[in-house]
Amino acid sequence: MSNNDDTTLVGNNHNKITKEIPSVTIRFAGDSGDGMQLTGNQFTDTAAIFGNDIGTLPDFPAEIRAPVGTTYGVSGFQLQFSSSEVYTPGDELDILVAMNPAALKVNIKDLKKGGVVIVNSDSFELKNLQLAGYNVNPLEDNSLDDYEVLEIPITKTTLEVLKELQLSQKAAVKCKNFFALGLMYWLYERSMEKTISWIDEKFSKDPVIAEANKRALKAGYHFGETSEIFSGRFNIRPAKLPSGTYRSISGNEALAIGLVSASVKSGLKTFLATYPITPASDILHFLSKYKNFGIMTFQAEDEIASVTAAIGASFAGSLGVTSTSGPGVALKTEAIGLAVMTELPLIVINVQRGGPSTGLPTKTEQADLLQALYGRNGECPVAVVAPSSPSDCFNMIFEAVRIATQYMTPVMFLSDGYLANGSEPWKVISSNELPDIKINFRTEKEGFFPYLRDENLARPWAIPGTAGLEHRIGGLEKQNITGNINYEPENHETMVKLRAQKIANIANSIPEIEVNGDQEGELLVLGWGSTYGAIVAASENVRAKGKKVSYAHLRYLNPFPKNLGNVLAKFNKVLIPEMNLGQLNKIIRAEFLTDTVALNKIQGLPFKAKEIESKIEEILN
Repeated sequence: MSNNDDTTLVGNNHNKITKEIPSVTIRFAGDSGDGMQLTGNQFTDTAAIFGNDIGTLPDFPAEIRAPVGTTYGVSGFQLQFSSSEVYTPGDELDILVAMNPAALKVNIKDLKKGGVVIVNSDSFELKNLQLAGYNVNPLEDNSLDDYEVLEIPITKTTLEVLKELQLSQKAAVKCKNFFALGLMYWLYERSMEKTISWIDEKFSKDPVIAEANKRALKAGYHFGETSEIFSGRFNIRPAKLPSGTYRSISGNEALAIGLVSASVKSGLKTFLATYPITPASDILHFLSKYKNFGIMTFQAEDEIASVTAAIGASFAGSLGVTSTSGPGVALKTEAIGLAVMTELPLIVINVQRGGPSTGLPTKTEQADLLQALYGRNGECPVAVVAPSSPSDCFNMIFEAVRIATQYMTPVMFLSDGYLANGSEPWKVISSNELPDIKINFRTEKEGFFPYLRDENLARPWAIPGTAGLEHRIGGLEKQNITGNINYEPENHETMVKLRAQKIANIANSIPEIEVNGDQEGELLVLGWGSTYGAIVAASENVRAKGKKVSYAHLRYLNPFPKNLGNVLAKFNKVLIPEMNLGQLNKIIRAEFLTDTVALNKIQGLPFKAKEIESKIEEILN
């Protein structure tokens, strides 16, 4: 059996050897009811506890109830875990675990030649083959000769192990994902203890189901030990990460914890008003658990109600936050303009997905950048930030709160489905490691006007009910300083320019962009958002071949870092990979007159490192 290289393990049932390898990429795939996301998350958490670095890519079907056994309903979970630093969930699969023919058909193209495919042979019956679109059983027609195919009767073995528990067949079959998980724990020398504890907690009110899942898990583990089809196991050492306490964290969870942290460090109550939408819904689920930190969550009847409720919370002296995806931002647009006109802090979280309209609800994309920058009526600037990884969602939402409150402005936070659902190890930090976010509520009535400006051009934040600070705000144009309604042409131009300059002033308090590699040269790869991992991996691969390439990543998109123009001018070519048709590329060319090269992917999937690596080499050659 080969894995991650061309070496074949040799051994027998009684003398199995263990081979040490640097990394492996696995994908669990099956029907949407087969528990593949749960299986992948459990393996991810276990590998993180062991100390491996990890990158994951959950892949959900868009259909709520796709016909069982069809390719439309296939759910997958990919992870790469390694003894060194991981930047992506992996380009090619070393192992594919396919629970039915549809899962095999959808995913086999991503398995590298010589890779291992473990199939649930019980599911390869005529009906399932036809549902998946197979005319001939692929286990019998030599179409899988390029791979090492291991046929395991997962369903029958699971049912056999559980027969004395007297479960219904439907309930017993549902445990087969734990059999597959136990088998992979054995193959990669990982402990079952974390998952056993999770099962006990999850099914504490149903001890029979808990026992069934634990028996299936252990049966899979011991199948690997006793079966003659496996000649050995693999070991991947812990990664050498900076010392500290680590946990596996998804982007949406990191975002939620970042908001809690910002709430604590600012002393503000946080009010999340939202309407459920994929892939942002988990933010509401996570934040609702932190009521003890003064977090308030509100599920509104629609997107417009949620954003206006958040604006009301900011008007009243709390931190107003609203979360959504691209279609929801479209509905919130007019209200975001209201927040710009009233100059109130507001966090608008956009977890981007494939569009337009309903588009690809469960797939990732970066196509809302132009919407974030320009998608409102009138001259209506907002600050825009974007995290680069799942754990960076913590850092950048904290920054979004700082900017929103320091400059009294809405801030758009551009995550995406890949970052939101993907996981990686996160080094836990304590509250005293975070800077305070200073909030200056206006309390002095002497000389107060609602549109006075400080050194940042931010107006005062006066909580309604503060004696002597009564004032009006609203969507109509304001007179400079007094805040009275005003339609004079000269005043309107003054206010438009003031609001634009306020956003431009944010550049004074954000870090300059850093270039990794030579500070000038032939090629700079410039990215934003979730392309970071693939860009880094591709650049490092090219450097390992002795070629020179530099890269830089934008986390602040409006305004840009102050030195961006100077950085771009030092390179002959700038490559910009994006999961859209070239939105940042268009902006960079317009703003800096730079000769850029666009690399675009709009498939609902993140870049593979090899796709960017190939383009880098094409340009350098």
